[in-house]
Amino acid sequence: MNTLGYAILSVLSKRPSSGYELASCLDMLWPAKHSQIYPLLTKMEQKGLLSYEHIEQIGKPNKKIYSITEKGRKTLESWIHEPASNQIIRDDFLIKVYAIWLKDEESAKRIIEDRLNKLNEQVALQVTEIEEINQEQLTTTSKRFGKYILLCRSHMLNKEEISWCHWVLGLLKSSHISKLLLGVFSSTMLYKIMKNLTMIVEIGEF
Repeated sequence: MNTLGYAILSVLSKRPSSGYELASCLDMLWPAKHSQIYPLLTKMEQKGLLSYEHIEQIGKPNKKIYSITEKGRKTLESWIHEPASNQIIRDDFLIKVYAIWLKDEESAKRIIEDRLNKLNEQVALQVTEIEEINQEQLTTTSKRFGKYILLCRSHMLNKEEISWCHWVLGLLKSSHISKLLLGVFSSTMLYKIMKNLTMIVEIGEF
């Protein structure tokens, strides 16, 4: 079973969920598309790792509520003891930053500022959610403990990246000022050279 399957079992170990609720919860753990989640749910149900209950709804499509089975829980517990694989980060922002030298300074600045705005929005939402959880009396065995420490981890990383964004913007600003000074310096030198040449010509003519 792939990592997405274990992520699904991890979410279901807390509470039964619909496919839509699973997709929402997985955003923090292992983001996946609905086209990836639903076929895997079917395979996992066939393997006895989870079960589901049909829920009829009035005025809305019926839905399935998935629950982890005893076999699924044992499979998850066994997997938790295995060493974690190397971290994989796939973020198209990193690719854009890597190739940022191809853009002019204003375009480069917009790329960083857009990221900064999104990070600030995320941090604001996280602060609210962390404050809500802090009001609960969590213990290390609470079902929300894992979510809480992951939320705090994400919050800390986002704040660190915000600092990095400001640092990059500072570099871009410094680069812009340096180029402006270089331009002024070059113009001044050119003016002096032209002035000296003019003086030489005038002396020659005299």
